[in-house]
Amino acid sequence: MNPFDRQSSPPDFVDPADSAASVPVDETPRGETSPDDTESPARGPRQRRRGGHRRRGAGGDQERRRQAPAPEQDPDANPYDVAKTIVLRQLTMAPRSRKQLADKLAQRGCDEDIANAVLDRMTEVGLIDDEAYARMLVRSQQAGRGLAKRALAQELRKKGVDDEITRATLDEVDPEEEKERARALVAKKMRSMHGLEATVQTRRLAGMLARKGYSSSISWAVIREAIATAPEHERD
Repeated sequence: MNPFDRQSSPPDFVDPADSAASVPVDETPRGETSPDDTESPARGPRQRRRGGHRRRGAGGDQERRRQAPAPEQDPDANPYDVAKTIVLRQLTMAPRSRKQLADKLAQRGCDEDIANAVLDRMTEVGLIDDEAYARMLVRSQQAGRGLAKRALAQELRKKGVDDEITRATLDEVDPEEEKERARALVAKKMRSMHGLEATVQTRRLAGMLARKGYSSSISWAVIREAIATAPEHERD
């Protein structure tokens, strides 16, 4: 048979829907442009607020505060209110004794009678309480610096606390707790003096405890105990 007489296989059937899907169709109606064909307008300068005024920033507020006179500099201010404002500001920053507040009012030029009236009123309502202030100061100095009675008395005097209040506050200090604080201070100091001679360690420990206000009886008892139990001084 002649090979040319054989019929070639029929062409593959093509679905018209598939054929149409393969051709991109422009769905944009006539007379309109596609969003891709247009450029977005450049953003213009920032519009001002109504009235032509720009928004005032934080710098302007700070400038106004700097220019505002302090209450004590205002000649029309009530002297009592001025003194009260000064006291309240001081107490907001930190606890104060009455003497500290009186010194601050005198420094600001407040009349002494008005200052005393304000301080008396603050004491009546409990905002000024030297007894509570003294107890707070003693606790903080014991915990933070390990101070003993003699040094604590000096701190209270520097803050203007009355001698009677100072004595009553220090009478509440427990001697055993004070001795334990001395032991803790000595133990910490001994770690930094390892290997030194006992006489050198004793001298340095005694000086440290004396500066912190410990009595000689507590100091020598704690020092002897620490030296005797130090590994470098133990005898075979």
